[in-house]
Amino acid sequence: MTRTFLFYILTAGLLAAAPTNIVFVITDDQGYGDLGCTGNPIIKTPHIDKLASESSGLSDYHVGPTCSPTRCSLLTGHWTNRTGVWHTIMGRSMLRENEVTIGQMFMDGGYQTGMFGKWHLGDNYPYRPEDRGFTEVYRHGGGGVGQTPDVWDNAYFDGSYFHNGKIVPAKGFCTDVFFEQANSFISNCAKDEKPFLAYISLNAPHSPLHTPQKYLDMYKDQSDKIAAFYGMITNIDDNIGKTRELVKSLGTEKDTIFIFTTDNGSAAGTKIYNAGMKAGKGSPYDGGHRVPFFVHWPAGGLDKKHEVNELTHMVDIVPTLLELTGVKKPETVKFDGLSIAKLLDPSKEKVLWPNRFVISDSQRVRAPIKWRGSAVMSKKWRLIKGEELYEIAADPGQRNDIAADHPEVVAKMRAFYEEWWAELEPTFSQTTEIYLGHPDHPEVTLTAHDWIQKIYPPWHQGSIRSAKRSQEKDNPKHMGHWAVKVVRDGNYRISLRRWPAESGAAINASLPAGKNVPGTSKAFRVVPGEAIDATHGTLRIDGKDLETKPVAQDAAEVSFEAELKKGSYTLAPVFKLTDGEVGAYYTVVNWLE
Repeated sequence: MTRTFLFYILTAGLLAAAPTNIVFVITDDQGYGDLGCTGNPIIKTPHIDKLASESSGLSDYHVGPTCSPTRCSLLTGHWTNRTGVWHTIMGRSMLRENEVTIGQMFMDGGYQTGMFGKWHLGDNYPYRPEDRGFTEVYRHGGGGVGQTPDVWDNAYFDGSYFHNGKIVPAKGFCTDVFFEQANSFISNCAKDEKPFLAYISLNAPHSPLHTPQKYLDMYKDQSDKIAAFYGMITNIDDNIGKTRELVKSLGTEKDTIFIFTTDNGSAAGTKIYNAGMKAGKGSPYDGGHRVPFFVHWPAGGLDKKHEVNELTHMVDIVPTLLELTGVKKPETVKFDGLSIAKLLDPSKEKVLWPNRFVISDSQRVRAPIKWRGSAVMSKKWRLIKGEELYEIAADPGQRNDIAADHPEVVAKMRAFYEEWWAELEPTFSQTTEIYLGHPDHPEVTLTAHDWIQKIYPPWHQGSIRSAKRSQEKDNPKHMGHWAVKVVRDGNYRISLRRWPAESGAAINASLPAGKNVPGTSKAFRVVPGEAIDATHGTLRIDGKDLETKPVAQDAAEVSFEAELKKGSYTLAPVFKLTDGEVGAYYTVVNWLE
């Protein structure tokens, strides 16, 4: 036995050596039909197909229709709306500080915990992965490479990333880089005989669609969009093959749970193949949230093809992994899901499973709206937006609404949703606030990605470059704000910036277009950077303009000092223009000792 820390647990009816490692791979915008093993006739995914043939797989597994909501549930075992994450931007993608993540649980259980790639649950304290139990973090900012919180001018090749909070340069395609970092972490843990959780959370194949040329060439007979989208997936597949080989070569395969899944329905592949389902990413129909999930674990007997047909949900994953590994659940945590450990075990011929209801919804608004984008699901039925009813086995494409024929089913499912909503609704007003003045994060960079407002803010760097404003139509005022929480009384320096600090650019500078990278989309940095001709900067807190200063020629920032007491504030600094105002796209706040 290569472990120095050893105990035995009885799980899923099997005696398994522990501690058990976990490699958890999740991709972005890849749907159920975007795999060869689920029937896609075009895509090349031999390594994932092999994994599926050696795994317990969930055939009726559901997540959120978009990325942040899925990832928060996978990390906490809670309904997305309970965690404060019901959007991907506007301050609604930050995981509430009272939530306990799987990273924290496994770190407390003696594991090394690594997070690689896409976090998308907050870029400032206390929402970053390093604040939530991950001991090794290598990630991009925001929801994707080149989004507003990411390192400036990042694209999918030769970017820079946040390694344990510090910006470091990298060479190569982003997916390759994230796997390389994860593989290094896995190797180090194995050599040091330390149990590990490697959370490999990818931004691919989310747009913009970029991939190395050799993967584009594999699909040269397809449209440009499909060639890039499928090429990105085949690149992921190759990396999964390399990581599985690494785990095997390290002698840890037997004691490693290897998981592959995705975060929502397909964003690009539904017209090619969608496994008979309706719609894709963002939809309340099954095509929006039914995704693949494969679990391979030789020591636990999960090493042969075993299909689980019961209804399962993303809130089930954390309690399942705790049961499989023997890691203790925090006493204060109550999960919204159930452990599916027994369902995964192929030696269990018949497992009694409750005829349960689960919910997936897509809000993507400032505050949740009842029934919006909702799917109430049972094994047999789907209730869409509280009105449409489908018998899913008889009508997997959800074409025949039979709500009028089964009013008793509609009533029962609506009642479940009503109770669910009534429990969660009081939490919706608990705004996730970015901390200012915390000793672990004395300098905070706020970005337009997290402006709280009615309309979409500039969430990617192309919008920043094109000087997108936050105003509603015909309104000259900046309408967004950051929700912040001052945790220490004191003096603060608040610096307003048009461009991020690492750009080195002046407030009123224009920027040339950056270089594109291989693929069929344009990188965000290809957009020319427009000058805004700001005349003044204004510090606005809680709707009041406290101070205004002129923008000096060639100045990179306009700075203010303010004495702030502990408490909650809305922070909305702006640049004054000749035709109105625009929010300071980037604002850096320092606590002054």
